[in-house]
This record gives sequence, C-alpha cells and structure tokens, in this order.
Amino acid sequence: MAMSREVCEEYAKELEKLAYKLLGLIALSLGLPQNRFHGFFKDQISFVRLNHYPPCPVPHLALGISRHKDAGALTILAQDDVGGLEVKRKTDGKWLWVKPTPNAYIINVGDIIQVWSNETYESVEHRMIVNSEKERFSIPFFFNPAHYTIVKPLEELTNERNPAKYRSYNWGKFFVTKKKSNFKKLDVENIQIFHFRVPKSELE
Repeated sequence: MAMSREVCEEYAKELEKLAYKLLGLIALSLGLPQNRFHGFFKDQISFVRLNHYPPCPVPHLALGISRHKDAGALTILAQDDVGGLEVKRKTDGKWLWVKPTPNAYIINVGDIIQVWSNETYESVEHRMIVNSEKERFSIPFFFNPAHYTIVKPLEELTNERNPAKYRSYNWGKFFVTKKKSNFKKLDVENIQIFHFRVPKSELE
C-alpha cells in the first residue's frame, strides 16, 4: 500500500472533518451544544498510521497488535477485506470478530470521551489478529485534543447524584508517558485512565 505524503495529509484533513461531525453527534447525545468539544481540538495532535500485517503461518501464536484501549478521543479505522479486528465483550470477556464492511469505517470511542462523558460512553478493549494466508492493511486515524488539554468529566454531566468518576489529568503528559511505554498491552503499560479513577468508596 503506497501513499504519498500529500495524499496522507489530504486524507487526514477529510477524516478530521468527519471526526468533528462525530464529536458533534456525541455532544448532542449527551444533551450538550453540538460544538461543546471543538475547543479542545484547536491545536490537536491527531495522526494517521499505516499498518501492515504480513501473513503468519501460526496466527494463534501471534497478535498483530495486543489488546489495548485507545487513549485519545476517537479512532476512525479503515481496514481491508481481510479483517482482523476483535473487540472484547464486557459482559463475559469474550473476543468478538468485527466483520469488515465494504466502504465503511469503524469508529472507536477512546478513553478521553469516556472521561469527558463520565462513563456514559466507554472505550472498548480491542486487538488485531493476523491471518495465516493473507497480508492485511489498515489505516487508523487517531483524533486527539491539544497537548495542553486537561481531561476531566465535563461539569455539565456531573452533579451530587452523579459525581465525577475521574480526577483530571494533562493529556500531553499522559500521551508522552504511554508513548514511552511503546503502547504495550494493558497489563504492562505504565499509565491508564483507571489510575485517575476516583475510588468507589469516595463516590458513595
């Protein structure tokens, strides 16, 4: 899959437009003004990544990308017809195959939306598996706010009956820390949003 820098930049601009539309819909679903989240993205640090997964003769012994949750706000994923994305069902922990849909994107809500919405929305745990016979390509676009953004539950969504479930954190410092850990799987990453979650005993 060959893409010039100019093509990637143009592609990212179009996905940015889509991401803003999605943010607007999320805001409306929460009873907020449509542009409520837009100010956080004035100096965004979003990026596109091109992923290539070669065939693996023993796919059950390898993972394309280990289980993880996306730390940013939104991920817009384009994948080929080979597929390989699996999501973890919260109720029983079972991994579910996400069937590729032609001419469609997969949208992942990230950790930041989970915190902003005070868990009305939840970031889903997912992983990428490899194929024994075919190579696989995917192009995720990670929509992230400005590095100086202080992430915390929105005041409009918290009250005495629904207190803030997270303490605030600096997105830029959070992202850099995760990057230094090389985005390893959940049980060895050195920072997660659960580190900022308010203990249940303090919420009662």
